[in-house]
Amino acid sequence: MVLDVWKNIKKGQFSPVYLLYGTEAYLINETKQLLLEHALHEDEIDFNFSQFDLEETPIETALEDVETLPFMGERRLVFMQNPFFLTAEKTKSKVEHNVKRLEAYLADPAPYSIVVFTAPYEKLDERKKITKELKRKATVVEAKKLNEHELKKWIRERTTAAHVEMEEAAIERLLELAGTNLMMLTNEIDKLVLYVEETKRINEDIVEELVAKSLEQNIFTLVDSVLQRNVERMMTIYRDLMRQNEEPIKILSVMAGQVRLMYQVKELSRQGYSQQKIATVLKVHPFRVKLAQEKVNQFHEGELLQLIRELADADYKMKTGQGDKVMTLELLLLKMKR
Repeated sequence: MVLDVWKNIKKGQFSPVYLLYGTEAYLINETKQLLLEHALHEDEIDFNFSQFDLEETPIETALEDVETLPFMGERRLVFMQNPFFLTAEKTKSKVEHNVKRLEAYLADPAPYSIVVFTAPYEKLDERKKITKELKRKATVVEAKKLNEHELKKWIRERTTAAHVEMEEAAIERLLELAGTNLMMLTNEIDKLVLYVEETKRINEDIVEELVAKSLEQNIFTLVDSVLQRNVERMMTIYRDLMRQNEEPIKILSVMAGQVRLMYQVKELSRQGYSQQKIATVLKVHPFRVKLAQEKVNQFHEGELLQLIRELADADYKMKTGQGDKVMTLELLLLKMKR
């Protein structure tokens, strides 16, 4: 798991070869940054760090650099980006790679070098010998979306590293407000850590006060207000979104997505699907499914279907120019309150 790999890197325990693959760019970039910080001293980077784009450079050329002895340091660090020969994807690159040369290197890697392959692809071609060999010999980091348990562990480790304690309720609220985007969470955690510089403790009230709500969270609350017939809260959130110059069509689109998700979660839950299975089927983060499950039992399927129809009608009117977009959205909300 990525968090365990990070822990070893911070301890100075390195593997000769790493394979970072997946579409969660934050995890790939964070792993690379940790290796840069811990594998080399700052004054060694100019001499012993290099990176190659394998869509432009043959693997055998890059390996020549890997096998060059480090200068004024203990080790070399080499990043190899876009190893398209590990996938079945088509590429415009005309570079030919001697993968046999890589297979030979993996069998006997240089003891003084760390090689890091970064493959920003959703899947690797497991049928290829080189893919199997690299996954067998390398320390593999699959850069995929973290589940709820992993997210909470990641937040705890990040705050603990800053010598700050974060209460469990505060972690839960942070995820509810900021969502699951790691870059956004990082920014919010850094802000919280600075705020509690003296007390070294983050509670739920501090999170509520400081963390900016994502558009999705604002609209999740807006939809909940609509379904709860809480007119005051509904119009307060709507006016806040207008003050933030959010585009009405975007608001409507996110609202429709939220309501559709709630309907789908309700239906799949009724069929006995687990939270993780629902997330897999709908291709959304399990935490979003969890939040939806906490709400859907309060509403009948008919209410959600009617709301979906009204949202679709408003969307059609906006996109076909049948009235002012802001007015269409406001009228929709006022209609929904009844």
